[in-house]
Amino acid sequence: MADNIHTLLSEIQRDLHAPKDKTNDFGGYKYRNAEGIVAAFKGLSLSAVSLICTDDVVEVAVQIFVTATASLTFAGETISAKGHAMHPLQKKGMDASQITGSASSYARKY
Repeated sequence: MADNIHTLLSEIQRDLHAPKDKTNDFGGYKYRNAEGIVAAFKGLSLSAVSLICTDDVVEVAVQIFVTATASLTFAGETISAKGHAMHPLQKKGMDASQITGSASSYARKY
């Protein structure tokens, strides 16, 4: 096991495999979702490590964005990364909560 958070992060990046196991029927391409990435992380069976994901909604130049933050904590140290996704006000076939969930999932992947 790593002795500091940077070594641990390097080991996670080396060992984590989150395959593109979903298929978009409309576009015909493979993709992975946020849940699959978190499941792959949990599969690493790391002890004394926590991963916390949070979202913030911000407005920039009349556009709404979801900013997701993933924070990895180990041995008293925390390292964080952020991902962003535009939150459209409308999306065909989705209600408001589905639009927010979709933007959150997309931001968390990155």
